[in-house]
Amino acid sequence: MKKAIAQDTLQALGETGAAREFRVLREGEGWRLELRLGVRWLPVRSRREPVRVWRSLTAVGRFCAGVGIKALTVEL
Repeated sequence: MKKAIAQDTLQALGETGAAREFRVLREGEGWRLELRLGVRWLPVRSRREPVRVWRSLTAVGRFCAGVGIKALTVEL
Protein backbone atom coordinates (compact mmCIF):
# COMPACT_ATOMS: atom_id res chain seq x y z
CA MET A 1 0.00 0.00 0.00
CA LYS A 2 1.14 3.51 -0.77
CA LYS A 3 2.15 5.70 2.17
CA ALA A 4 0.16 8.84 2.89
CA ILE A 5 0.42 12.01 4.97
CA ALA A 6 -2.08 12.73 7.76
CA GLN A 7 -3.90 16.08 7.66
CA ASP A 8 -2.28 17.21 10.93
CA THR A 9 1.18 16.46 9.56
CA LEU A 10 0.34 18.29 6.33
CA GLN A 11 -0.51 21.44 8.25
CA ALA A 12 2.76 21.28 10.21
CA LEU A 13 4.80 20.72 7.04
CA GLY A 14 3.04 23.61 5.30
CA GLU A 15 3.52 26.02 8.21
CA THR A 16 7.24 25.29 8.51
CA GLY A 17 7.83 25.43 4.75
CA ALA A 18 9.08 21.84 4.62
CA ALA A 19 6.51 21.00 1.93
CA ARG A 20 6.31 23.46 -0.96
CA GLU A 21 4.85 21.54 -3.88
CA PHE A 22 1.23 20.44 -3.91
CA ARG A 23 -0.96 19.02 -6.65
CA VAL A 24 -4.61 18.06 -7.03
CA LEU A 25 -5.56 15.03 -9.14
CA ARG A 26 -8.92 13.74 -10.31
CA GLU A 27 -9.89 10.57 -8.42
CA GLY A 28 -13.00 9.12 -10.08
CA GLU A 29 -15.77 11.59 -9.28
CA GLY A 30 -13.69 13.47 -6.71
CA TRP A 31 -10.30 15.08 -6.17
CA ARG A 32 -7.27 14.09 -4.12
CA LEU A 33 -4.46 16.28 -2.80
CA GLU A 34 -0.81 15.21 -2.87
CA LEU A 35 2.39 16.80 -1.65
CA ARG A 36 5.93 16.27 -2.74
CA LEU A 37 8.47 15.12 -0.18
CA GLY A 38 11.85 14.57 -1.76
CA VAL A 39 11.21 12.76 -5.05
CA ARG A 40 7.92 11.10 -4.00
CA TRP A 41 4.36 12.38 -4.21
CA LEU A 42 2.33 11.35 -1.16
CA PRO A 43 -1.47 11.67 -0.90
CA VAL A 44 -3.21 13.27 2.04
CA ARG A 45 -5.15 10.85 4.21
CA SER A 46 -7.97 11.39 6.64
CA ARG A 47 -8.40 9.66 10.00
CA ARG A 48 -10.82 7.12 8.54
CA GLU A 49 -9.64 6.68 4.96
CA PRO A 50 -6.21 5.87 3.47
CA VAL A 51 -6.63 8.65 0.87
CA ARG A 52 -8.90 11.65 1.40
CA VAL A 53 -11.15 12.47 -1.55
CA TRP A 54 -13.00 15.79 -1.91
CA ARG A 55 -16.16 16.11 -4.01
CA SER A 56 -15.20 19.39 -5.68
CA LEU A 57 -12.14 21.41 -6.55
CA THR A 58 -13.65 24.31 -4.59
CA ALA A 59 -13.69 22.14 -1.45
CA VAL A 60 -10.01 21.28 -1.96
CA GLY A 61 -9.27 24.99 -2.33
CA ARG A 62 -11.02 25.79 0.95
CA PHE A 63 -9.12 23.03 2.72
CA CYS A 64 -5.79 24.27 1.32
CA ALA A 65 -6.54 27.83 2.43
CA GLY A 66 -7.35 26.52 5.91
CA VAL A 67 -4.04 24.69 6.32
CA GLY A 68 -1.94 27.48 4.79
CA ILE A 69 -1.26 26.15 1.30
CA LYS A 70 -0.94 29.15 -0.98
CA ALA A 71 -0.22 27.51 -4.36
CA LEU A 72 -1.00 24.16 -5.96
CA THR A 73 -1.06 22.53 -9.37
CA VAL A 74 -4.26 21.03 -10.80
CA GLU A 75 -3.94 17.97 -13.09
CA LEU A 76 -7.08 16.98 -14.96
